[in-house]
Amino acid sequence: MAEITRDILFLLVLFVSNMIQAITGFAGTVLAMPASMMLIGADEARVVLNAMALVSCLWLGMQHRRHIRWRELIRMVGLMMIGMVAGMLLYRALPLAPLQRAYGLFIIAVALKNLLFPSTREPRPWLMTVILLASGVIHGLFVSGGALLVVYAAARLKDKDEFRATVACVWVVLNTVMGAQQVAAGEWTPHAVAITVIGLPMLALAVLIGNHLQRRISQQAFLTLTYALLVVSGISILF
Repeated sequence: MAEITRDILFLLVLFVSNMIQAITGFAGTVLAMPASMMLIGADEARVVLNAMALVSCLWLGMQHRRHIRWRELIRMVGLMMIGMVAGMLLYRALPLAPLQRAYGLFIIAVALKNLLFPSTREPRPWLMTVILLASGVIHGLFVSGGALLVVYAAARLKDKDEFRATVACVWVVLNTVMGAQQVAAGEWTPHAVAITVIGLPMLALAVLIGNHLQRRISQQAFLTLTYALLVVSGISILF
């Protein structure tokens, strides 16, 4: 496949995934990563998707800042930051394929459980802490820890606007840290810079459409969509 064809397909993936990201506040990177890795390679996919997620989530966070749950945001960021640093250190040292498959299976199981057998009870506090730490580790490894973060956020943030605004702000902080590390490590190539710049107008259009669709979704439909996307995310991680 010619490089220009791969780039066009990548931009289409970017558009669809960021439209979904605007609706839910998560899932954009998780859904985009498998196809992006095949189209432009794992290293470039990590830096470009991280930058795009940073821009889209900063937009969402600023636009809906009155819905942010600050105490939960601080807790999420603090614990995930610890895990993310560990994940970035482990990225070059661990066999990633088995970990990725196990992560995908876990996410599918959790999402199906909540779709088919919903519960109003929150997991135990210690388990919630473990979930946030593990989400950070996965984000450092695969730039896709959002699935585990959603398991935590769906239990703690019952309002869809609070969920979306707070989760988006988590990614603003974590993706800024990861982006700085990628710049320092020299991971940005001229091609990655070019495709990021070209993709920004498509990103803006995707966020506008996603915002419009989100206003038309009920709370129950939002939760159903959230867990359905987790199933899709888990399947995409497996393959």
